[in-house]
Amino acid sequence: MGAWNFVQDQVLGMKWLDELVGNVLSAIGMDTSDRLWGSVRFFIYDVIKITILLCVLIFLISYIQSYFPPERSRRILGRYRGIWANIVAALLGTVTPFCSCSSIPLFIGFTSAGLPLGVTFSFLISSPMVDLGSLVLLMSIFGTKVASVYVVLGLVIAVAGGTMIEKLHMEKYVESFILSAGIADSESVSMAWKERLSYALQQVMLTLRKVFPYILAGVGIGAVIHNWIPESWIEAALGDDNPFGVIFATIVGIPMYADIFGTIPIAEALLAKGARLGTVLSFMMAVTTLSLPSAIMLRKAVKPRLLALFIGLCTVGIIVVGYIFNALQYLLI
Repeated sequence: MGAWNFVQDQVLGMKWLDELVGNVLSAIGMDTSDRLWGSVRFFIYDVIKITILLCVLIFLISYIQSYFPPERSRRILGRYRGIWANIVAALLGTVTPFCSCSSIPLFIGFTSAGLPLGVTFSFLISSPMVDLGSLVLLMSIFGTKVASVYVVLGLVIAVAGGTMIEKLHMEKYVESFILSAGIADSESVSMAWKERLSYALQQVMLTLRKVFPYILAGVGIGAVIHNWIPESWIEAALGDDNPFGVIFATIVGIPMYADIFGTIPIAEALLAKGARLGTVLSFMMAVTTLSLPSAIMLRKAVKPRLLALFIGLCTVGIIVVGYIFNALQYLLI
């Protein structure tokens, strides 16, 4: 247990980095107990920590992804039927892109290839919500119990949502050009391990360029919440006294656009200020899964009724998960 606590605090949580940043600021004459310099400390520490974790995670996940190009993923999904296909699709989503907008082209490709619609939606829900990156980052902030339950419940939402869409036979609400497009049945070119390493490094640079502005924005918002917004405000809006906090957090998160790396610093600061765990996680899920830009992109592939069903199922699932976490918070933290 001591070894795991070391991993949790010093490897994933990087508490040594927080102390280092504090010592450096103190050495140059800055009082980190002051509100302004406390914000600076929070900002520097979280940006460096999340960037390091981001680069390591993208490299490892991209290396794994090199074994699962779209053609191979499609063949894997095509081997399964019924709820097992939804489960496999949800699990496959954990090793695919980090944000919902990046997942939609794969969703369109899988649907064009003739895979069952419910299966492709299980993939679409899972991919941004419960990727491997979210698991590790959640462990670094909230601990192993919270991260594990978050991933399990996220997969449940993905499987349940995809299964319901399948049972309702919503194929007629997919745009006709998607259903008639088809997909080339080409084999992926095998890659040597050096090529896989090169591919992983390229993905690190490409993804870092894309998400780094959101990291800065997310950590900046988190620093303001952490050091400038009174706890009483957060507790009133998102704490025990507001039974509708989960619903409020989910609705607020839907119009926003960020990935897990930009959202976690905000969630960390909200929790530290007295927000309930489930309320914070509902906000995170809404931002990463139901962002407005991804809804606009998805509308190009599906008709309004199917889009509304997708958003409605995810919203209800996220709210239910939020209340479950709130009820279990005393066991998890």
